[in-house]
Amino acid sequence: MRYWLFKSEPSTWSWENQVAKGDVGEEWDGVRNYQARNFMREMALGDRGFFYHSQKEKAVVGVVEVCATAHPDSTTDDNRWDCVDIRAVAPFATAVTLEVIKSDPRLSDMVLVRRPRLSVQPVTPEEWSVVCHLGGIKS
Repeated sequence: MRYWLFKSEPSTWSWENQVAKGDVGEEWDGVRNYQARNFMREMALGDRGFFYHSQKEKAVVGVVEVCATAHPDSTTDDNRWDCVDIRAVAPFATAVTLEVIKSDPRLSDMVLVRRPRLSVQPVTPEEWSVVCHLGGIKS
């Protein structure tokens, strides 16, 4: 299993929207960055990810799971763009803010710290454990 982080503006697609989709999940569509797209192409069923609210909140708020591997993004006819489907697994007991992540030396190399604008990014197993602990859930 690999770990990822999915960023979304809550005004566009929030954790609550994701939870409302239930086990069916939802396409993680609209990504128009080649590196983020390539990360989605690497994902496997059952991979886990952090759901991150960007913009004002800037915090990891829950855990999602990849429930469909890379396929054409339904929001475009351009065959360069793929997406995966994800479903909500569990909310964090405590949201883990970007400020907290940046202040923790164990997370100093996290992609979220080094390349904060990338909308889909990998997370190492060590980073996964630390952020889960900070959020009050088991990794």
